[in-house]
Amino acid sequence: MVKGISRRVVLIKSPDPKIFDEAIFLVREETAKKPGVTYEQILHEAANVAEDFVRNKFSPTGRFSLPRWVWAGIGGLAVGLIWLATALL
Repeated sequence: MVKGISRRVVLIKSPDPKIFDEAIFLVREETAKKPGVTYEQILHEAANVAEDFVRNKFSPTGRFSLPRWVWAGIGGLAVGLIWLATALL
């Protein structure tokens, strides 16, 4: 239980609710009180952070983020080597 603390929060709704409902960001008090910092700037930064996190953590190739053409070349090379090995035996 939290008592006596008031925090500013930014909620980013997920475009695909199958995975996430929302992301919650706690805004630093000194950032919220800075002159010239607008709500739109804070919201834009929160959306960028959420997008970067999803892009980096859930890339289609997993932890080895090589370009797809490299993976295709590796697969083609593996198939070629297997074919060559079976043809020579």
